[in-house]
Amino acid sequence: MNNKQNDQHNFDSLKLDNQICFPLYACSREVIKLYHPYLDELGLTYTQYLVMMVLWEHKRIGVKELGSKLFLDSGTLTPVLKSLEAKGLLVRARCRDDERMVNVALTEQGDDMKEAALKVPTGMSQSISFDEEDGTQLYKLLYKLLDALSDGKRA
Repeated sequence: MNNKQNDQHNFDSLKLDNQICFPLYACSREVIKLYHPYLDELGLTYTQYLVMMVLWEHKRIGVKELGSKLFLDSGTLTPVLKSLEAKGLLVRARCRDDERMVNVALTEQGDDMKEAALKVPTGMSQSISFDEEDGTQLYKLLYKLLDALSDGKRA
């Protein structure tokens, strides 16, 4: 192999098609784009929807734990929580035992939205024609990657 061929081989790692990050990024953008019509009906952004899903499951949770579950820092999470609170879907309150901790809790209005949100996963499964077996395998691989990237700290 001459020097020019060797140099080209060395730069192969910079090709877009050789990056795992690009298909993850592009798929994420495309999937989130598919969520928009369903979430617009609820008046939620994708990030707000993620927060609401955690609250529908837990009803009340600490902001720190919520951020950990969603892999979001407080700088990203705080405006999302403020917006959801302004919509009347959740309330934030300092913990009585430790004023440094803030908890968020679902309001009755937020809990009532859960029924309407059932259209989202149904609509999404109809929007993406993907073999169930492939979907299950992809799900497992993505969580395996997420665990590796977060050193197994997934909440």
